[in-house]
Amino acid sequence: MAMGESTEWRVGLGHDTHRLEAGRRLVIGGVDIDHHLGAVAHSDGDVLLHALTDAILGALGWGDIGEWFPDTAAEHEGADSAELLSKVLTRAFAAGWQVNNVDGIVFAQKPKLSPYKQQIANRVAELLQIPADRVNVKAKTGEKVGPVGREEALCAEVVIMLVKKPEGE
Repeated sequence: MAMGESTEWRVGLGHDTHRLEAGRRLVIGGVDIDHHLGAVAHSDGDVLLHALTDAILGALGWGDIGEWFPDTAAEHEGADSAELLSKVLTRAFAAGWQVNNVDGIVFAQKPKLSPYKQQIANRVAELLQIPADRVNVKAKTGEKVGPVGREEALCAEVVIMLVKKPEGE
């Protein structure tokens, strides 16, 4: 969709961090990653989908993921982050918004995410109902510095552009 003068657009930024622990599941962007460490979280701990959900909420001025899905609520324990994202997207779509594009970064010392990046981008595109060429996923290490570099945590940051055409177009 080309952005013309009559198109409204919004940009959102999302961030998430989770501690890592042995024997837990590691899921990033809706893709299971084979690794001996996984995210410590109330839900499935998918840092990329959490950051993406926060980016959408931020773009629309709708608060943050913790307000929508508190980690104190029993119904969110072990939740699939794709389902949480879907709930926010359903509301955004109902309000007339569409995702234009997404750019995300996952910060993890290990495992190396290069072999997974396209699979993650494809899954994110599927969840957002956009072509895969509108999703970019980058992977960065912590250069052995800080919690990410010491393999104590992983983080993700996402920027998203949403577009809305005026009614009647």
